[in-house]
Amino acid sequence: MRIRELHIAAGLVLAGVAIQCTAQSAPTVARIAPTRGPEGTRVEIAGDNLQNLRTVRVGAESAPFKVINDEQVVAIVPHRAATAKVEVSTVSGVATSPFAFAVSNDPRVPEEVAYKAGYVNPAGRPEGFRAAMLWGIAIADTRVAGYQDAKVEIAETRLACRVDGKEVVLNDDRGGIRGGLYRRNPWFGTEAHEAMPWDRGEENHAAAMPVGTRPEKVWHFWSGSPREEIPEGRFEGCTVRARVRIFPGALLQMGMDYWKDTKIGYGVGGNNREAGVSNWYFASPEWQEVEFTDVGGVKF
Repeated sequence: MRIRELHIAAGLVLAGVAIQCTAQSAPTVARIAPTRGPEGTRVEIAGDNLQNLRTVRVGAESAPFKVINDEQVVAIVPHRAATAKVEVSTVSGVATSPFAFAVSNDPRVPEEVAYKAGYVNPAGRPEGFRAAMLWGIAIADTRVAGYQDAKVEIAETRLACRVDGKEVVLNDDRGGIRGGLYRRNPWFGTEAHEAMPWDRGEENHAAAMPVGTRPEKVWHFWSGSPREEIPEGRFEGCTVRARVRIFPGALLQMGMDYWKDTKIGYGVGGNNREAGVSNWYFASPEWQEVEFTDVGGVKF
């Protein structure tokens, strides 16, 4: 063998040794905690060789996760997840939990609802998206006696974003909303919708949605004022708040979208991205404040 060929062969052997020495062992999962909870539950995964995870799944659904070290990972049970084992994967292999995670959502939330618990989109605001819009969803629960009289009153909605360490108010509306009635089963099954027939509440400054009169619909509303631009600066996220009164047989959820700009219409490719949605809020004899925030991102 010639000298050049010997050098090449030696290099290949050395490269092979280096690859063999640095190869990662397959992951293992020894336990998960807790083993039961609703969508959005924070689950600790303990095992070995978890430092280079590519994915975490609960059954068929991908879960947001954060690697703590090679023996611990924290994951968030994703929405629409069903009871199943937790699966982790690296380039070296796949491992599953010894027990399934039992998904047990709040029984007060109807089965057809898409988001049974709040979540924050782990992708965050897309690059170049300069505007935000708050929105909400109200529905009737036909399992509740007297649901025909169910309604939601909204006295105020407010959207503020945190920029350069300060809260900047984008929208602060009183007594006015916009929106439509959308298909409920399947959940938002089509973009076709009717105009929302809201009225004035028992207090003149409130907008009232009589959700019990159309229980087959999702009452989807958003700010009465136009979409506003997020100021330039170090962006940390936004917070939606609303002052509402929820009557028996009704429930409500608040969320927010990021948009490319203040004027682009819905339906233009990639025009908006959902930031997330709150937990559901239920009937109370008193006015209550409801909230969604993505400031700080996913809470691992």
